[in-house]
Amino acid sequence: MLLSQTRRDEVIDLCRRLVCIPSPSGDEEEAIRFVRDTMEALGYDEVVMDRLGNVWGCIRGSRPGRRILFDGHMDTVGVADQARWTRDPYCAEISSGRIYGRGSSDMKGAAAAMIMAAAYLAEDRAREFSGEIYVSCTVHEECFEGVAAREVSRAVKPDWVIIGEASNLNINRGQRGRAEIQVETFGRSAHSSSPEVGHNAVYDMFTLARELRGIQPEDHAFLGSGIMELTDIISHPHPGASVVPEHCTVTYDRRLLPGETEESVLAGVSGAMDRVKEGVANLKARARCREDSARCWTGEILSAKRFFPAWVTDEDHELVGLARKALSGIGLCPEISRYSFCTNGSHYAGELGTPTIGFGPSPETLAHIVDEYIEIDQLLLACAGYYGIMEAASRGLSSG
Repeated sequence: MLLSQTRRDEVIDLCRRLVCIPSPSGDEEEAIRFVRDTMEALGYDEVVMDRLGNVWGCIRGSRPGRRILFDGHMDTVGVADQARWTRDPYCAEISSGRIYGRGSSDMKGAAAAMIMAAAYLAEDRAREFSGEIYVSCTVHEECFEGVAAREVSRAVKPDWVIIGEASNLNINRGQRGRAEIQVETFGRSAHSSSPEVGHNAVYDMFTLARELRGIQPEDHAFLGSGIMELTDIISHPHPGASVVPEHCTVTYDRRLLPGETEESVLAGVSGAMDRVKEGVANLKARARCREDSARCWTGEILSAKRFFPAWVTDEDHELVGLARKALSGIGLCPEISRYSFCTNGSHYAGELGTPTIGFGPSPETLAHIVDEYIEIDQLLLACAGYYGIMEAASRGLSSG
Protein backbone atom coordinates (compact mmCIF):
# COMPACT_ATOMS: atom_id res chain seq x y z
CA MET A 1 0.00 0.00 0.00
CA LEU A 2 1.26 3.43 -0.95
CA LEU A 3 0.11 6.04 1.54
CA SER A 4 -1.73 9.01 0.10
CA GLN A 5 -0.54 12.44 1.19
CA THR A 6 -3.54 12.71 3.51
CA ARG A 7 -2.68 9.44 5.18
CA ARG A 8 0.99 10.34 5.41
CA ASP A 9 0.02 13.52 7.21
CA GLU A 10 -2.30 11.60 9.54
CA VAL A 11 0.39 9.11 10.58
CA ILE A 12 2.92 11.88 11.18
CA ASP A 13 0.37 13.89 13.15
CA LEU A 14 -0.55 10.96 15.40
CA CYS A 15 3.10 10.18 16.08
CA ARG A 16 3.80 13.80 17.01
CA ARG A 17 0.76 14.08 19.24
CA LEU A 18 1.80 10.95 21.13
CA VAL A 19 5.37 12.21 21.56
CA CYS A 20 4.03 15.49 22.95
CA ILE A 21 2.41 13.61 25.85
CA PRO A 22 4.98 12.66 28.52
CA SER A 23 4.37 9.05 29.56
CA PRO A 24 7.18 7.67 31.72
CA SER A 25 6.50 4.25 33.20
CA GLY A 26 3.72 4.51 35.78
CA ASP A 27 2.45 7.83 34.43
CA GLU A 28 0.94 6.80 31.10
CA GLU A 29 -2.67 7.81 31.80
CA GLU A 30 -2.93 10.80 29.47
CA ALA A 31 -1.27 8.95 26.59
CA ILE A 32 -3.35 5.81 27.12
CA ARG A 33 -6.60 7.76 27.22
CA PHE A 34 -5.57 9.59 24.06
CA VAL A 35 -4.93 6.27 22.31
CA ARG A 36 -8.33 5.00 23.45
CA ASP A 37 -10.07 8.11 22.13
CA THR A 38 -8.15 7.87 18.87
CA MET A 39 -9.11 4.24 18.30
CA GLU A 40 -12.74 5.01 19.02
CA ALA A 41 -12.71 7.97 16.62
CA LEU A 42 -11.15 5.76 13.93
CA GLY A 43 -14.03 3.29 14.21
CA TYR A 44 -12.40 0.36 15.97
CA ASP A 45 -15.06 -2.25 16.78
CA GLU A 46 -13.93 -2.64 20.37
CA VAL A 47 -11.61 -0.58 22.55
CA VAL A 48 -10.69 -1.80 26.02
CA MET A 49 -8.74 -0.16 28.81
CA ASP A 50 -7.92 -2.83 31.39
CA ARG A 51 -7.25 -2.72 35.13
CA LEU A 52 -3.51 -2.15 34.69
CA GLY A 53 -4.08 0.75 32.30
CA ASN A 54 -3.21 -1.01 29.04
CA VAL A 55 -5.36 -0.17 26.06
CA TRP A 56 -6.13 -2.37 23.09
CA GLY A 57 -8.43 -2.07 20.14
CA CYS A 58 -9.93 -4.60 17.76
CA ILE A 59 -11.11 -4.43 14.17
CA ARG A 60 -13.09 -7.50 13.14
CA GLY A 61 -13.28 -8.88 9.66
CA SER A 62 -16.49 -10.20 8.20
CA ARG A 63 -15.25 -13.81 8.20
CA PRO A 64 -13.72 -16.04 10.89
CA GLY A 65 -9.94 -16.22 10.98
CA ARG A 66 -6.84 -15.70 13.03
CA ARG A 67 -6.48 -13.22 15.84
CA ILE A 68 -3.41 -11.11 14.96
CA LEU A 69 -2.01 -8.84 17.68
CA PHE A 70 0.20 -5.87 16.85
CA ASP A 71 1.88 -5.06 20.15
CA GLY A 72 3.38 -1.81 21.36
CA HIS A 73 3.97 -0.03 24.64
CA MET A 74 3.11 3.51 25.58
CA ASP A 75 5.54 4.06 28.44
CA THR A 76 8.94 5.60 27.89
CA VAL A 77 12.08 6.07 29.90
CA GLY A 78 12.35 9.47 31.51
CA VAL A 79 14.39 12.51 30.56
CA ALA A 80 17.17 12.55 33.14
CA ASP A 81 18.81 15.83 32.12
CA GLN A 82 16.76 17.95 29.75
CA ALA A 83 19.59 20.48 29.51
CA ARG A 84 21.51 17.96 27.41
CA TRP A 85 18.77 17.91 24.77
CA THR A 86 19.10 20.31 21.86
CA ARG A 87 15.33 20.14 21.30
CA ASP A 88 12.38 20.01 23.67
CA PRO A 89 11.86 16.26 24.29
CA TYR A 90 8.07 16.75 24.32
CA CYS A 91 7.67 19.14 21.40
CA ALA A 92 7.91 16.60 18.53
CA GLU A 93 9.87 19.06 16.40
CA ILE A 94 10.33 18.14 12.75
CA SER A 95 13.77 18.81 11.34
CA SER A 96 15.66 17.29 8.39
CA GLY A 97 13.04 14.61 7.85
CA ARG A 98 12.98 13.52 11.47
CA ILE A 99 10.54 13.79 14.37
CA TYR A 100 12.45 14.50 17.56
CA GLY A 101 11.28 13.62 21.05
CA ARG A 102 11.25 11.11 23.86
CA GLY A 103 9.52 7.94 22.76
CA SER A 104 9.59 8.75 19.05
CA SER A 105 11.59 5.58 18.27
CA ASP A 106 10.79 3.66 21.44
CA MET A 107 8.05 3.28 20.48
CA LYS A 108 5.32 5.83 19.86
CA GLY A 109 6.12 6.05 16.17
CA ALA A 110 5.48 2.33 15.72
CA ALA A 111 2.32 2.55 17.83
CA ALA A 112 0.98 5.36 15.66
CA ALA A 113 1.79 3.41 12.51
CA MET A 114 0.02 0.27 13.77
CA ILE A 115 -3.07 2.15 14.96
CA MET A 116 -3.48 3.89 11.62
CA ALA A 117 -2.65 0.85 9.49
CA ALA A 118 -5.47 -1.19 11.04
CA ALA A 119 -7.95 1.66 10.51
CA TYR A 120 -6.87 2.09 6.88
CA LEU A 121 -7.25 -1.63 6.14
CA ALA A 122 -10.75 -1.66 7.64
CA GLU A 123 -11.70 1.36 5.54
CA ASP A 124 -10.19 0.07 2.30
CA ARG A 125 -11.60 -3.43 2.61
CA ALA A 126 -14.92 -2.48 4.24
CA ARG A 127 -14.00 -5.19 6.76
CA GLU A 128 -14.17 -7.82 4.01
CA PHE A 129 -11.35 -9.91 5.39
CA SER A 130 -10.86 -12.91 7.67
CA GLY A 131 -10.07 -12.76 11.35
CA GLU A 132 -9.51 -10.03 13.88
CA ILE A 133 -6.78 -7.41 14.05
CA TYR A 134 -5.76 -6.15 17.47
CA VAL A 135 -3.46 -3.26 18.35
CA SER A 136 -2.25 -2.94 21.95
CA CYS A 137 -0.41 -0.23 23.86
CA THR A 138 0.82 -1.57 27.17
CA VAL A 139 2.17 0.09 30.30
CA HIS A 140 5.36 -0.49 32.32
CA GLU A 141 7.18 -2.32 29.51
CA GLU A 142 10.39 -0.41 30.23
CA CYS A 143 10.43 -1.85 33.77
CA PHE A 144 8.71 -5.23 33.38
CA GLU A 145 9.05 -6.58 29.85
CA GLY A 146 5.95 -8.62 29.11
CA VAL A 147 4.34 -8.50 32.55
CA ALA A 148 1.55 -6.01 31.79
CA ALA A 149 1.16 -7.76 28.43
CA ARG A 150 -0.11 -10.83 30.29
CA GLU A 151 -3.35 -8.94 30.83
CA VAL A 152 -3.65 -8.30 27.09
CA SER A 153 -3.02 -11.91 26.10
CA ARG A 154 -5.60 -13.21 28.57
CA ALA A 155 -8.23 -11.04 26.88
CA VAL A 156 -7.15 -11.28 23.25
CA LYS A 157 -5.73 -14.83 23.05
CA PRO A 158 -3.75 -14.02 19.89
CA ASP A 159 -2.77 -16.64 17.32
CA TRP A 160 0.15 -14.54 16.08
CA VAL A 161 1.95 -11.50 17.49
CA ILE A 162 3.92 -8.76 15.75
CA ILE A 163 6.07 -6.71 18.15
CA GLY A 164 6.48 -3.12 16.96
CA GLU A 165 9.82 -2.48 18.68
CA ALA A 166 12.55 -0.87 16.59
CA SER A 167 14.02 -3.32 14.06
CA ASN A 168 15.20 -0.91 11.35
CA LEU A 169 12.38 -2.31 9.17
CA ASN A 170 13.85 -5.80 9.36
CA ILE A 171 12.09 -8.90 10.66
CA ASN A 172 13.31 -9.96 14.08
CA ARG A 173 12.41 -13.49 15.05
CA GLY A 174 13.88 -13.72 18.53
CA GLN A 175 15.70 -12.20 21.48
CA ARG A 176 17.70 -13.24 24.49
CA GLY A 177 15.82 -13.09 27.76
CA ARG A 178 16.81 -11.28 30.91
CA ALA A 179 16.94 -12.11 34.60
CA GLU A 180 18.14 -10.15 37.60
CA ILE A 181 19.80 -12.53 40.04
CA GLN A 182 20.52 -11.38 43.59
CA VAL A 183 23.24 -13.15 45.57
CA GLU A 184 23.58 -12.43 49.28
CA THR A 185 26.18 -13.28 51.92
CA PHE A 186 25.57 -13.01 55.66
CA GLY A 187 28.13 -12.27 58.35
CA ARG A 188 28.20 -10.76 61.82
CA SER A 189 28.58 -7.05 62.58
CA ALA A 190 31.21 -5.67 64.91
CA HIS A 191 33.09 -2.45 65.50
CA SER A 192 35.70 -2.07 62.78
CA SER A 193 38.36 -1.47 65.44
CA SER A 194 37.85 -5.11 66.49
CA PRO A 195 37.05 -6.89 63.22
CA GLU A 196 37.99 -10.29 64.65
CA VAL A 197 34.83 -10.17 66.76
CA GLY A 198 32.65 -10.03 63.67
CA HIS A 199 32.46 -11.76 60.31
CA ASN A 200 32.76 -9.56 57.23
CA ALA A 201 30.09 -10.49 54.69
CA VAL A 202 31.87 -8.54 51.95
CA TYR A 203 35.01 -10.72 52.12
CA ASP A 204 32.83 -13.80 51.66
CA MET A 205 31.18 -12.11 48.69
CA PHE A 206 34.58 -11.41 47.13
CA THR A 207 35.35 -15.11 47.23
CA LEU A 208 31.93 -16.10 45.96
CA ALA A 209 31.94 -13.51 43.17
CA ARG A 210 35.23 -14.86 41.86
CA GLU A 211 33.68 -18.31 41.61
CA LEU A 212 30.52 -16.94 40.00
CA ARG A 213 32.64 -15.17 37.40
CA GLY A 214 33.68 -18.59 36.19
CA ILE A 215 30.13 -19.45 35.15
CA GLN A 216 30.07 -19.55 31.35
CA PRO A 217 26.52 -19.52 29.95
CA GLU A 218 26.04 -21.45 26.74
CA ASP A 219 25.97 -20.03 23.24
CA HIS A 220 23.04 -20.07 20.83
CA ALA A 221 23.58 -20.29 17.09
CA PHE A 222 21.10 -17.50 16.35
CA LEU A 223 20.84 -15.38 19.51
CA GLY A 224 24.50 -15.43 20.52
CA SER A 225 26.01 -15.87 23.95
CA GLY A 226 24.30 -15.95 27.30
CA ILE A 227 25.70 -13.43 29.75
CA MET A 228 26.13 -13.21 33.51
CA GLU A 229 27.50 -9.80 34.48
CA LEU A 230 27.84 -8.26 37.93
CA THR A 231 26.07 -4.89 37.87
CA ASP A 232 25.67 -3.83 41.50
CA ILE A 233 27.16 -4.50 44.93
CA ILE A 234 26.14 -3.03 48.27
CA SER A 235 26.88 -3.83 51.91
CA HIS A 236 24.77 -3.34 55.02
CA PRO A 237 24.80 -1.23 57.00
CA HIS A 238 25.44 1.44 54.42
CA PRO A 239 27.24 3.70 54.84
CA GLY A 240 29.27 1.54 57.15
CA ALA A 241 30.84 4.03 59.55
CA SER A 242 33.16 1.96 61.81
CA VAL A 243 31.04 -1.15 61.33
CA VAL A 244 32.01 -4.54 59.93
CA PRO A 245 29.27 -5.25 57.34
CA GLU A 246 26.96 -8.11 58.25
CA HIS A 247 25.27 -8.38 54.88
CA CYS A 248 26.31 -8.01 51.24
CA THR A 249 24.13 -8.15 48.13
CA VAL A 250 25.31 -8.46 44.56
CA THR A 251 23.06 -8.18 41.49
CA TYR A 252 23.80 -9.98 38.25
CA ASP A 253 22.31 -9.22 34.85
CA ARG A 254 21.79 -12.66 33.34
CA ARG A 255 21.01 -12.70 29.62
CA LEU A 256 19.04 -15.85 28.91
CA LEU A 257 18.90 -18.33 26.06
CA PRO A 258 15.94 -20.47 24.95
CA GLY A 259 15.11 -23.25 27.36
CA GLU A 260 16.70 -21.61 30.39
CA THR A 261 14.43 -21.37 33.41
CA GLU A 262 14.65 -19.69 36.76
CA GLU A 263 15.42 -23.07 38.30
CA SER A 264 18.22 -23.90 35.86
CA VAL A 265 19.86 -20.49 36.25
CA LEU A 266 19.74 -20.60 40.04
CA ALA A 267 21.07 -24.16 40.00
CA GLY A 268 24.26 -22.90 38.39
CA VAL A 269 24.65 -20.25 41.07
CA SER A 270 23.97 -22.77 43.83
CA GLY A 271 26.67 -25.03 42.42
CA ALA A 272 29.18 -22.18 42.70
CA MET A 273 28.11 -21.61 46.31
CA ASP A 274 28.66 -25.27 47.13
CA ARG A 275 32.16 -25.16 45.69
CA VAL A 276 33.01 -22.07 47.75
CA LYS A 277 31.64 -23.61 50.93
CA GLU A 278 34.29 -26.32 50.66
CA GLY A 279 36.97 -23.73 51.34
CA VAL A 280 35.21 -21.03 53.33
CA ALA A 281 34.15 -21.96 56.82
CA ASN A 282 30.70 -20.84 57.92
CA LEU A 283 29.77 -19.35 54.54
CA LYS A 284 26.14 -18.27 54.67
CA ALA A 285 24.78 -17.29 51.29
CA ARG A 286 21.66 -17.47 49.17
CA ALA A 287 20.60 -16.62 45.62
CA ARG A 288 17.22 -15.70 44.19
CA CYS A 289 15.59 -14.02 41.25
CA ARG A 290 14.86 -10.44 42.17
CA GLU A 291 11.23 -9.54 42.70
CA ASP A 292 9.90 -6.02 42.29
CA SER A 293 6.66 -4.09 42.12
CA ALA A 294 5.41 -0.81 40.73
CA ARG A 295 2.18 1.14 40.86
CA CYS A 296 0.24 1.46 37.62
CA TRP A 297 -1.48 4.72 36.80
CA THR A 298 -4.79 3.00 37.61
CA GLY A 299 -3.63 2.35 41.17
CA GLU A 300 -3.11 -1.38 40.61
CA ILE A 301 0.19 -2.83 41.80
CA LEU A 302 2.20 -4.74 39.21
CA SER A 303 4.44 -7.32 40.90
CA ALA A 304 6.68 -9.88 39.27
CA LYS A 305 9.97 -11.67 39.36
CA ARG A 306 12.52 -10.13 37.07
CA PHE A 307 12.78 -13.17 34.85
CA PHE A 308 11.87 -12.60 31.23
CA PRO A 309 12.43 -15.64 28.96
CA ALA A 310 14.24 -15.80 25.65
CA TRP A 311 12.37 -16.77 22.50
CA VAL A 312 12.95 -17.76 18.89
CA THR A 313 10.46 -18.25 16.08
CA ASP A 314 11.62 -20.69 13.41
CA GLU A 315 12.74 -18.98 10.22
CA ASP A 316 10.55 -21.31 8.18
CA HIS A 317 7.43 -20.48 10.21
CA GLU A 318 4.49 -19.30 8.14
CA LEU A 319 4.41 -15.93 9.91
CA VAL A 320 8.02 -15.15 8.99
CA GLY A 321 7.49 -16.03 5.35
CA LEU A 322 4.20 -14.15 5.15
CA ALA A 323 5.75 -11.01 6.66
CA ARG A 324 8.78 -11.20 4.38
CA LYS A 325 6.57 -11.49 1.30
CA ALA A 326 4.27 -8.67 2.44
CA LEU A 327 7.19 -6.32 3.12
CA SER A 328 8.81 -7.20 -0.19
CA GLY A 329 5.54 -6.19 -1.81
CA ILE A 330 6.05 -2.58 -0.69
CA GLY A 331 9.64 -2.48 -1.85
CA LEU A 332 11.44 -3.48 1.35
CA CYS A 333 14.15 -6.14 1.49
CA PRO A 334 14.00 -7.11 5.17
CA GLU A 335 16.83 -9.01 6.76
CA ILE A 336 15.98 -11.75 9.25
CA SER A 337 17.54 -10.72 12.52
CA ARG A 338 17.01 -10.56 16.29
CA TYR A 339 16.61 -8.03 19.08
CA SER A 340 19.52 -7.38 21.41
CA PHE A 341 17.20 -6.10 24.15
CA CYS A 342 14.09 -7.52 25.83
CA THR A 343 10.56 -6.91 24.57
CA ASN A 344 7.01 -7.97 25.37
CA GLY A 345 7.86 -10.98 23.24
CA SER A 346 9.28 -12.51 26.44
CA HIS A 347 5.66 -13.05 27.41
CA TYR A 348 3.92 -13.77 24.12
CA ALA A 349 6.57 -16.10 22.73
CA GLY A 350 8.78 -16.89 25.73
CA GLU A 351 6.02 -17.70 28.22
CA LEU A 352 3.07 -18.61 25.98
CA GLY A 353 4.82 -19.99 22.92
CA THR A 354 2.74 -17.84 20.56
CA PRO A 355 4.39 -17.41 17.13
CA THR A 356 5.93 -13.94 17.27
CA ILE A 357 8.07 -11.64 15.16
CA GLY A 358 9.29 -8.08 15.52
CA PHE A 359 8.97 -5.38 12.89
CA GLY A 360 9.31 -1.68 13.53
CA PRO A 361 10.83 1.59 12.37
CA SER A 362 14.21 2.91 13.56
CA PRO A 363 17.39 1.11 14.58
CA GLU A 364 17.66 -0.10 18.18
CA THR A 365 20.42 2.41 18.85
CA LEU A 366 17.95 5.33 18.86
CA ALA A 367 16.10 4.02 21.92
CA HIS A 368 16.59 5.92 25.19
CA ILE A 369 19.13 8.38 23.80
CA VAL A 370 19.37 12.15 24.22
CA ASP A 371 17.73 13.83 21.20
CA GLU A 372 15.83 10.65 20.34
CA TYR A 373 14.21 10.83 16.91
CA ILE A 374 12.47 8.80 14.24
CA GLU A 375 13.03 9.14 10.51
CA ILE A 376 9.72 10.09 8.89
CA ASP A 377 10.44 7.85 5.90
CA GLN A 378 10.84 4.86 8.23
CA LEU A 379 7.68 5.78 10.13
CA LEU A 380 5.63 5.80 6.92
CA LEU A 381 7.22 2.61 5.59
CA ALA A 382 6.41 0.92 8.89
CA CYS A 383 2.76 1.91 8.52
CA ALA A 384 2.69 0.51 4.99
CA GLY A 385 4.45 -2.60 6.25
CA TYR A 386 1.95 -3.19 9.05
CA TYR A 387 -0.87 -2.73 6.54
CA GLY A 388 0.73 -5.30 4.26
CA ILE A 389 1.22 -7.83 7.05
CA MET A 390 -2.35 -7.30 8.28
CA GLU A 391 -3.73 -7.74 4.79
CA ALA A 392 -1.70 -10.87 4.07
CA ALA A 393 -2.48 -12.46 7.44
CA SER A 394 -6.21 -11.91 7.02
CA ARG A 395 -6.57 -12.85 3.38
CA GLY A 396 -9.05 -15.69 3.45
CA LEU A 397 -7.28 -17.70 6.13
CA SER A 398 -9.26 -19.64 8.70
CA SER A 399 -8.10 -19.99 12.28
CA GLY A 400 -6.33 -23.14 13.40
